[in-house]
Amino acid sequence: MSRIGKRPVELPGGVEASVSGQTVEVKGPKGTRSFKATDDVTVSVDGNVISVEPRGKSKRARQQWGMSRTMVQNLVTGVTDGFKKELEITGVGYRAQMQGNVLKLSLGYSHDVDFTVPEGVTVTCPKNTEVIIEGNDQQLVGQVAANIREWRAPEPYKGKGIRYKGEYIFRKEGKKK
Repeated sequence: MSRIGKRPVELPGGVEASVSGQTVEVKGPKGTRSFKATDDVTVSVDGNVISVEPRGKSKRARQQWGMSRTMVQNLVTGVTDGFKKELEITGVGYRAQMQGNVLKLSLGYSHDVDFTVPEGVTVTCPKNTEVIIEGNDQQLVGQVAANIREWRAPEPYKGKGIRYKGEYIFRKEGKKK
């Protein structure tokens, strides 16, 4: 029995949901998102509640039950509040700035790194050492943040690089003389 799957997803005010076949579509103030559930689960909308039920007793059906319910919950969260990732840039001379649809990163390389922001995501730089990624698709927001972080991941000796806000970097001791 899935503890996550058996809880229904509540729809807040201003959010509409519809199911056609295995596709769930949710409309809200921050846009429209859809998800195609597998054939192992049944998704139904009843008033302002979306419920997900397994179609059988197989292990795969039970796995997809909890996962599908979480995906539907993420759709609802995305169209109401949206998702947000914050990155911090640490290091002498490391900075970021937005120029139109391109994030320009100075990360100690011989050239600046130009990162083109994909559709569906907004990137802002309130300070030149902070990058905020926002959007209504959790997977896309997380992937964009990971791609930006990949350009200069934090190193363990001085802690320089791009890290998630609040991320702890395990520091190592340097060479001994």
